[in-house]
Amino acid sequence: MSAPAGEVVPNTDTPAGRFGEVVLPHLGDALALARWLTGSSDDAEDVVQDACLKAYAGISTYAGGSARAWLLAIVRNCSYSWLARNHPPSLVMAGDLSDLDGLAGNDGQDDTTPEAALIAKSDAAALAGAISGLPHPFREVVVLRDINGLSYREIATMLCLPIGTVMSRLSRARALLIAELGDLK
Repeated sequence: MSAPAGEVVPNTDTPAGRFGEVVLPHLGDALALARWLTGSSDDAEDVVQDACLKAYAGISTYAGGSARAWLLAIVRNCSYSWLARNHPPSLVMAGDLSDLDGLAGNDGQDDTTPEAALIAKSDAAALAGAISGLPHPFREVVVLRDINGLSYREIATMLCLPIGTVMSRLSRARALLIAELGDLK
């Protein structure tokens, strides 16, 4: 089957072509994860750039499976390396609130009142604060599952944990979030 006239078909036999096929579709998720782990959009861009360089250098080691999970594992490792080099260990990381815009949205309706918009913004800020206050192992699984949408199996593979541990951490994290957000009401 040939490509339509004028369309460029990437050559997946080259590292650049394979990189374009495996990595590029998932850059948005990579940036979102890096923002949550570093707490800054600017720092996240640096981390994702470093992760892309590592992914390009190691594209020949990608053996198939979930390209998204493979890239996010690289981003996670680059984030921790970057944080260790650039921030003191007492740093408290918080996610970028722009990741929560869709969660507190109005389902595509433009007829919200200013009060409703303010309440939605407040709820998103409270949720982001509660997520950032979670212990690191819990925050990590919540971000990977509920924000990035990875499956339990992908998270388990990425974090080198049994799937039961991932499920347990996610359950405990959600219970902590419910308790925290319930106390705010």
